[in-house]
Amino acid sequence: MSDFNKDEYLNDLPDMDDLSGQAAPAAASAADGASADSAAGAAGATQEGAAQPAAAQSQENGDSAAADGADKADAADGKADDTLTPLGQAKKEAAEYLEALQRERAEFINFRNRAQKEQERFRQHGIIDVLTALLPALDDIDRIREHSEMDDSFKAVANKIDKAFEKFGVEKFGEKGEDFDPTKHDAILHKPDPNAEKETVDTVVEAGYRIGDRVIRAARVVVASPQN
Repeated sequence: MSDFNKDEYLNDLPDMDDLSGQAAPAAASAADGASADSAAGAAGATQEGAAQPAAAQSQENGDSAAADGADKADAADGKADDTLTPLGQAKKEAAEYLEALQRERAEFINFRNRAQKEQERFRQHGIIDVLTALLPALDDIDRIREHSEMDDSFKAVANKIDKAFEKFGVEKFGEKGEDFDPTKHDAILHKPDPNAEKETVDTVVEAGYRIGDRVIRAARVVVASPQN
């Protein structure tokens, strides 16, 4: 749905002045007649007022001013609606309903995005719980791979477990020879090495696991360090 501009929409609405252009001359003539009658009445009122007491004249002027103020206030309140045709009024109401609908749609989109983020967060927590529970078994599989021969059936099962975790975004890390990084490696021992120019991983005791940028468990390693 494209963005809706209520002000631009309402500016295009027809008003009573546009639809009553032909009646304007007649209205102007009537207004002139009314002005003439008002002038004659004002003249008569002036003559009669000369004979009235000063206190009564002041009271009459005050009442007239109050009545004029009330009429102007009523005219101002109804001016906006009186200038619209029935079609224009209907279009105005339709614009207000459409604006309200767009606000509701925006709130629903925000709610849906928050729900999706919450769902992904709960899904990731579930994966982490399962991975944490299986870490001892995964460490045993790695030791068997490193220190003994695995038969074909056991190797097939181990590979299926690795692929299952990869499907859920779990990444295994920690290899001999890579640079030591304290943000993802847990050094259980530093041993001097005359051939080492910088700290590197010499032995991986337990592999590390992460999901995206989140480290679930740091790799436990032995670090070869320069002697100096």
